[in-house]
Amino acid sequence: MSIFSFVKEAGEKLIDLLTPGNANAGEELKKHVQEVGLGNPNITATVEGDKVTVSGEVATQEEKEKIILAAGNIAGVASVEDKITVTGPAVVASRFVVVKKGDTLSAISLQVYGNANLYNKIFEANKPLLKDPNKIYPGQTLRIPE
Repeated sequence: MSIFSFVKEAGEKLIDLLTPGNANAGEELKKHVQEVGLGNPNITATVEGDKVTVSGEVATQEEKEKIILAAGNIAGVASVEDKITVTGPAVVASRFVVVKKGDTLSAISLQVYGNANLYNKIFEANKPLLKDPNKIYPGQTLRIPE
């Protein structure tokens, strides 16, 4: 179990998700995970204030990380508590980086890999959450594979 922090003011705006007393928040979050292209994972989600808790089972570490990012990159979410179990083979978890003003995938790639031309590795690691390598925003959290 881990807790991941996110920039609360950044991310996609899901109007009713964080409304106090929203009994459907978990279903709305699961629907959001599906809509960003992550399929229909075997997860449940609860929302308490600005914290989202996700639990369930997924096949890969990559799928787990993308679900955490989909939940955390929502405006108003400050943290995601991870209670997801990976049923597949164990692999090293990716690092996460928060995009700063003026960042590009090339700049982030240069910073983490020492080579700006490896930006596509970051882009591919964040699909389908990213649709275009030129469309990232400050406060967004991205996966950085080894």
